[in-house]
Amino acid sequence: MVDLVSQFPFPLMPEVALAPVFPSTRYQGSKRKLVDWIWKNIEQLEFDTVLDAFGGTGAVAYRFKQAGKQVTYNDLLAFNTTIGLALIENSQVVVETDEIELLFQRDPAYDYDHFIAETFEGIYFTQAENIWLDMVIQNIDHRLTDPFKRALALFALYQACLVKRPYNLFHRKNLYIREANVKRSFGNKKTWDTPFERHFRKFVAEANTAVFDNARPNKALNQDVMALSPGYDLVYIDPPYMSRKGISVDYHAFYHFLEGLTRYKEWKNQIDYSTRHRCLLHRVSPWNDAEQIYGAFDALAEHFAGSILVISYRSDGIPPHDDLVKLLRRHRHTVTQAVLPQQYALSRNTHSKELLLVGHNRRGITEYRPLQTNHPKATQL
Repeated sequence: MVDLVSQFPFPLMPEVALAPVFPSTRYQGSKRKLVDWIWKNIEQLEFDTVLDAFGGTGAVAYRFKQAGKQVTYNDLLAFNTTIGLALIENSQVVVETDEIELLFQRDPAYDYDHFIAETFEGIYFTQAENIWLDMVIQNIDHRLTDPFKRALALFALYQACLVKRPYNLFHRKNLYIREANVKRSFGNKKTWDTPFERHFRKFVAEANTAVFDNARPNKALNQDVMALSPGYDLVYIDPPYMSRKGISVDYHAFYHFLEGLTRYKEWKNQIDYSTRHRCLLHRVSPWNDAEQIYGAFDALAEHFAGSILVISYRSDGIPPHDDLVKLLRRHRHTVTQAVLPQQYALSRNTHSKELLLVGHNRRGITEYRPLQTNHPKATQL
């Protein structure tokens, strides 16, 4: 027998497990590029259990999970909660190759609906793509019985839908932007024209790789933030941004198509058919109302009175920086901040900054020293 090992002039290296990496996303407002800055500014705080109350993409909750914290992810949108289920609560389940292949094949024994093709023709995707989406979403629902496998597959489908959309949104009927034969100053036609299946395979591979176990009982919830029980050591909030003009980022309106995919069987009963782009029926929220948003912040700070409260927000929003600080001071003994210049997607404002406000009730703290970089300056207020 040939000794293969002796033929190498150096010892074989042991396999090293790669650190889990949060997958890519085109979600507006995602903190994916800011999570390390956020973490470095709060890592010295003493906490073990943490609530990410407006979880969104899950990027911040995922960073907490990487740090070994017991994480509760929450979001009012069902499709976001599905992401939290896939990447935060899930600790070991992945979608296998044979299961992925079945998603691209029609089941002759299954009676498929054609809701997307019949409802969204000419609005977001080509008709061939609509037919493909009808098949795949129903295959996910009836072929993947494990909730974590279903969540991972839905994550991949969400991301595939986003990259094929101009502006990565569903805020208007604009398929014509993809199909027009004109010189383009924005967008990526190659990405738009890449088949759904290829995008799906890429994103499901990323999601599978991102799954890991931090040996903590993490959870993903789908509730209004004020319905959540208090008691967390730290509560992190990144609520929808509202501009100084009182215009809010309405994620329910921007991503209604993904919300519909998540609840495919109920989708037809949730649409406002008077709209050209077939959005969902309007959902009222104090976080999207200039007259109610102050009260929403105040009520949340009081509801989680026993927790360290960390707020991510923009400096040019409602409430403005000074008002947020005053609000926190009413509920917490110590308030500190970190500031980072930031250019936001789809925004022409080059002067806005990312704010990180931290309020807690530990007395005797005289100084707060987050990580110093070229731009952020952290101070106690």
